[in-house]
Amino acid sequence: MAQAVEDWYKQMPIITRSYLTAAIVTTIGCSLDIISPYDLYLNPKLVVKHYQVWRIATNFLYFRKMDLDFLFHMFFLARYCKLLEENCFRGRTADFFYMLLFGASVLTGIVLLGGMIPYVSESFAKIIFLSNSLTFMMVYVWSKQNPYIHMSFLGLFTFTAAYLPWVLLGFSVLVGASAWVDLLGMTAGHAYYFLEDVYPRMTGRRPLKTPSLIKSLFAEEPVVAARPENVQFAAPPVEDVQQN
Repeated sequence: MAQAVEDWYKQMPIITRSYLTAAIVTTIGCSLDIISPYDLYLNPKLVVKHYQVWRIATNFLYFRKMDLDFLFHMFFLARYCKLLEENCFRGRTADFFYMLLFGASVLTGIVLLGGMIPYVSESFAKIIFLSNSLTFMMVYVWSKQNPYIHMSFLGLFTFTAAYLPWVLLGFSVLVGASAWVDLLGMTAGHAYYFLEDVYPRMTGRRPLKTPSLIKSLFAEEPVVAARPENVQFAAPPVEDVQQN
């Protein structure tokens, strides 16, 4: 069992493995009182006035207390982060990292701006950790990249992946969780989907092109298609050989 878990962990792509490890270590550290959540949450005043800039990143690592909800989000993080990195972004690690960076920036900007808007400022002020929203963004982007995959929700009904974010949003409302967290993730995910997929097809321009600085941080591996066993390629026709 331990060997199987170790193999599963080692087979994860680099971004997924790093983020999952950081999230688990941070959450466990807070549960054991080794780390204080008060040193991690997003607080614009502390960032600007006291230069606690690490809060911009650490609020994406803490998934609250160790309970069923934590396991639920770890499952979605491991599954959909891995699916995106291995399939949709295969051989494009820098692009995947830039997607997460873009999503984190959008989520942070929405919360900061929402805190300045009357009537909704109190709701945004309660959002001090954006880890769940970033995970939901990955689910949204994956659903847009794979809209026709058939899925089942708890064996109750089936649907296509395009509706997965809405199914999860409805489930969150039914169990009494805040819908704001999921809606923020959907907003950031749709912003990325529009700027990366829709807008370039409309205009021929790609505004979210990954900067060369970020690309230099990752060694892109070429995508190689494996050749099936016991398959032989036919030799060229004799006529073509003679002409050459």
